[in-house]
Amino acid sequence: WKKSIFQVYKEASINLGWTKKLYNLCKKINIDFFTSPYSFEMVDHVKKYVCAFKIGSGDITWLEILNYISKLNKPVILATGASSFEDVKLAINTIKKNTKDVCIMQCNTNYTAKSDNFNYINLKVLNTYKKKFPFAVLGLSDHTHGHATVLGAISLGARVIEKHFTLSNKLNGPDHEFSMNPKSWKDMILRSRELELSLGDGIKKVEKNEKETVIVQRRGAHLNKNKFKNQKLEKKDIIFLRPALKGSIYPNQIQKVKNKKFLKSKKNGDIILWKDLK
Repeated sequence: WKKSIFQVYKEASINLGWTKKLYNLCKKINIDFFTSPYSFEMVDHVKKYVCAFKIGSGDITWLEILNYISKLNKPVILATGASSFEDVKLAINTIKKNTKDVCIMQCNTNYTAKSDNFNYINLKVLNTYKKKFPFAVLGLSDHTHGHATVLGAISLGARVIEKHFTLSNKLNGPDHEFSMNPKSWKDMILRSRELELSLGDGIKKVEKNEKETVIVQRRGAHLNKNKFKNQKLEKKDIIFLRPALKGSIYPNQIQKVKNKKFLKSKKNGDIILWKDLK
């Protein structure tokens, strides 16, 4: 920010005549086009092109434009940086009157790229949003280095992620330093997909790729002496060793087999299976 905010924004602004060209290019390469209009005029200019409306954190208290945008029958993505929960609640309630197709994004609006900004991301706010606004999609608008916050947000339920993008972090401008470049963007996406797969369904079970390790790693009951048909199995006759073949008796099942009789004779060292006992 070596120049005035007005001058920086003026130099970074693009010609409105590019809107249709950008829309057509996005359509050609199969990505969605949308933008953050900061005036009623800009809303009207882009509304026929965008698939959704992004509302920046700075407009969270501008209820008139929130109401106007939310009546246009398109998804609304609301960033909630530099705001209190009451600000967020009022904004969401305004939008909700017209549509529940809304994404609410946790955000911190410090753009300085300082490492201590991680102290203020407060990803657990997503838990609050999940509880208070169960109809909304969760998201994160982030301006820190790397993608640690992205992975954390996804694990808490975020499904929309906003990160700044640049072709080079060495370019001049206030946002390039902390932006994602083509390489780091790809890495973020790949790691995010890995995390999504890793989260699973929450049901604890022996997974398909653990079928063999159950056999190899677990202990099953083996005899430490010869036993004959119709003899009783006693606790002192058992030693628990790896592997545990299918149908094995596990250590935590020993009370269920004590004093059961053998259906056939077994030798010292033999594994004891459930089918060997009456």
